[in-house]
Amino acid sequence: MASGGGYGDPNQKIDYVFKVVLIGDSAVGKSQILARFARNEFSLDSKATIGVEFQTRTLVIEHKSVKAQIWDTAGQERYRAVTSAYYRGAVGAMLVYDISKRQTFDHIPRWLEELRGHADKNIVIILIGNKSDLENQRAVSTVDAKEFAQKEGLFFLETSALEATNVEAAFLTVLNEIFNIVNKKNLVAAENQGNDNPATLAGKKIVVPGPAQDIPAKKNMCCRS
Repeated sequence: MASGGGYGDPNQKIDYVFKVVLIGDSAVGKSQILARFARNEFSLDSKATIGVEFQTRTLVIEHKSVKAQIWDTAGQERYRAVTSAYYRGAVGAMLVYDISKRQTFDHIPRWLEELRGHADKNIVIILIGNKSDLENQRAVSTVDAKEFAQKEGLFFLETSALEATNVEAAFLTVLNEIFNIVNKKNLVAAENQGNDNPATLAGKKIVVPGPAQDIPAKKNMCCRS
């Protein structure tokens, strides 16, 4: 389980760096989700992201210091040239749509196809229905989103960056799952090393360029604010 431990100590020893990418249409709130998680901030006059930005936050998972390096990109088509570099080294992804704009959900399969075409096949993905504070304008039902997530093997949460609802839980779902996968690989590698077999993953730290509640298994994953 993860502990936020504030928003990072620059002198803290880092055990892992996990790169997580935010993808989805423009204006679904990706930058606001990032700002809420990284700095606990929300801006009512947020402007569209130009190109690519990233922020970091360090937290503790099972007594290990993990730096989450969160990358945010513009949703506009003219920035698609950054695709390969953006996804390179990513071990987690947050696929974001706006619950009040059906079109942003309808575009999710295209974003997912792009993600799977460029990222590692074992990348951890969560589907995010953002702006749950706009319930009276809802255009995407929780049931529809949950069914899509189950079909594609994704985690799923509805969030509100404005109200800070489920943002922390969404990031921690992804980061804890990544951490568990890395730990399992390290355990297998250590066992292989003990059996005098090559241990290509032994002690591997995921370093890439460039806080909490229990979450059920993927296919049962649905929380609504």
